[in-house]
Amino acid sequence: MTIALYARRKAWPLREVTVRLHHSRIHAEDCAECETKQGMLDHIEVEVSLEGDLKDEQRQRMLEIGNICPVHRTLTSEIDIRSVLQ
Repeated sequence: MTIALYARRKAWPLREVTVRLHHSRIHAEDCAECETKQGMLDHIEVEVSLEGDLKDEQRQRMLEIGNICPVHRTLTSEIDIRSVLQ
């Protein structure tokens, strides 16, 4: 949604955005760039498909925008969840 809104604001010829996610669990020790080194981690691969007569620079910029959208930032930040009964 963030990518589409950005393209619309820029008046870029984006016709469709498709995002596919592939989730798996990996050993933390197999992730060189991860801070956590013990246990298991959730691993999500994201495939973004942009349809339209777009320049390479526009496509790259939209990928960058997708990587800083609120959902992406939430998933890549430390998360503290506290459940309570009411």
